[in-house]
Amino acid sequence: MSSRTVIKRHQYADYLNIGTEEQPEWVLMGAGFTTIDEEPGAQSESVKYVCDKSASSEVVSYETTFSFEAEQIMSEEAISDIYNIGRNHCIGTDAEREYCRVELWNRATGSNNFEARKFKVSVEVSSFAGETKMGISGSLHTIGDPILGTFNTTTKRFEAAS
Repeated sequence: MSSRTVIKRHQYADYLNIGTEEQPEWVLMGAGFTTIDEEPGAQSESVKYVCDKSASSEVVSYETTFSFEAEQIMSEEAISDIYNIGRNHCIGTDAEREYCRVELWNRATGSNNFEARKFKVSVEVSSFAGETKMGISGSLHTIGDPILGTFNTTTKRFEAAS
């Protein structure tokens, strides 16, 4: 009999590098964030050959986006960093960060190691809004391909797969 255990949202851990690539400082995107949704954005091309009645499609690339909404809890380092990107109208490399999505249900070898994907992202802040509590929303747009590997939730280190 197969297991029908559905992965829950809390079984993903999202980390933002607010340091540098050389000296990463991974902070949890947890408290304050109400959504972080992954949209793979598969891009496809179709072709219909003269000998076929129907077209054939092929996935040719991805344009992944992680849309987010959060309450502006400024003591949360990830929210503060994203807020400053939007507040200061950062563009180009000043608005780029590393982002890591960790699969807590998918254990890797070693203590507190889990399968993960690391992305370079461009941070888009689309709104600061709220009636009583102020919120922040936007998207993390991926740059290039993800790097597959593992993330240690204790040491907060990403290690690329070999």
